[in-house]
Amino acid sequence: MAVENKSDLYKDLKVTGICGSLRRDSYNRKLLSTALQIIGETGAKAEEADLKEFNLPLYDADIETEGFPSPVERIRTVIGSADLILIASPEYNHSVTGALKNTIDWLSTKKNVLDGKTAAIFGASTGPFGTLRAQLHLRQILAALNVTLVPQPQVYVRYAKDAFGSDGTLNDQAVYNQLKNLIYKTAQFATIIKNIK
Repeated sequence: MAVENKSDLYKDLKVTGICGSLRRDSYNRKLLSTALQIIGETGAKAEEADLKEFNLPLYDADIETEGFPSPVERIRTVIGSADLILIASPEYNHSVTGALKNTIDWLSTKKNVLDGKTAAIFGASTGPFGTLRAQLHLRQILAALNVTLVPQPQVYVRYAKDAFGSDGTLNDQAVYNQLKNLIYKTAQFATIIKNIK
């Protein structure tokens, strides 16, 4: 899902978005779409790496020793070439989704293609915590893989049924402003890191 660029503020920045939910009508997919639109307005090259389309196998060291399957090679190439990763994920059983964790495991094995990346994380849930617990786990996982996150603001979309319109628009203006702030701060940091390399 490519996003049209409307300026050239971050025209050299390559951004890839990941949704931790595989459900087509997921609130987190809608949230990621909003995030990609925001970053697209800066002039960055932004697209989604749809985990449903990649259809990654469960991580298995026996499979790895035989060589990465084609879907794994493809997503490692996509994420490896990104300067900034945007991750929207729901909360399953107080943690990250199996699909997202499995993806991270494939990305980090052998040569960790997440090493040195910059990321922004956010999430939506229908309850009052807005993926707070999942994001705590995700921060811990990404920190272990040398992925840098801007610490503030932290974006939690609570009661997602009310936060989004029927067309998928994020109607909660306060959360939208937080998300925009997070993405712009992270894009600034990612640009600095890119220029240092």
